[in-house]
Amino acid sequence: MRADVQQVADGTYLVHGSNTNWVILTEGDAATLIDTGYPGDRGQLLDSLAAVGTSPEAVVAVLITHAHNDHLGSAEYLRGTYGTPVHLHEDEVPHARREFLHQVSVGQVLRNGWRPGVLPWVVHAIRSGGTEQHPVAAPEPFPAEGPLDLPGRPVPVHTPGHTLGHAVFHLRDTGVVISGDALVSGHPTSRIQGPQLLPDMFHHERAQALTSLEALEALDGDVLLPGHGPVHRGSVKQAAQRARELAL
Repeated sequence: MRADVQQVADGTYLVHGSNTNWVILTEGDAATLIDTGYPGDRGQLLDSLAAVGTSPEAVVAVLITHAHNDHLGSAEYLRGTYGTPVHLHEDEVPHARREFLHQVSVGQVLRNGWRPGVLPWVVHAIRSGGTEQHPVAAPEPFPAEGPLDLPGRPVPVHTPGHTLGHAVFHLRDTGVVISGDALVSGHPTSRIQGPQLLPDMFHHERAQALTSLEALEALDGDVLLPGHGPVHRGSVKQAAQRARELAL
């Protein structure tokens, strides 16, 4: 299956993998990759880089919103094969090394198995390598505060709750917010369409995830690129407010 690549702004591409999104930011011959999908999405990941006219050799950095397997999947492959640095929030670095794992447990999934979409999602996750472990051997914290000196000039913003070190990325020049799993627009286990929090079982600290919507509300943007679901066009502030209302 080929990756579904959508250009949303100059040099900014949202890629829909099998169940998870990633983002490619290009500038000249260089690229920034934000998230990498499941381990089983590697072929689609490489295909998506070629589709936008770049290559894994041209990726100057991999930025990870959070270290769940469906976002971290090929990060160590790129680091080990091409020497690409992998950056996360400092609180997420040990998570990427798998010093601990904050991810939905088998027990939580079984308790929610009656919900629509959960069992098909589990089957897909297993087939895509969601239960495998691909720790990053040498993850690095973001090198600076404010805009990173990378294609797209992404600004990391700490949004804990889904995981301790979850971060979103703000592209100030284009009004784009890359929200990972802090704010999504759909998920196979959700019957809601549009901006929302993921179902409760996926969050390490749901109350903190709800609080982190305030950080998203403060970002000036009108294009939301979530970790799951389609691109959302419209006020990011209003999108975060809607997610809060649905969650209360």
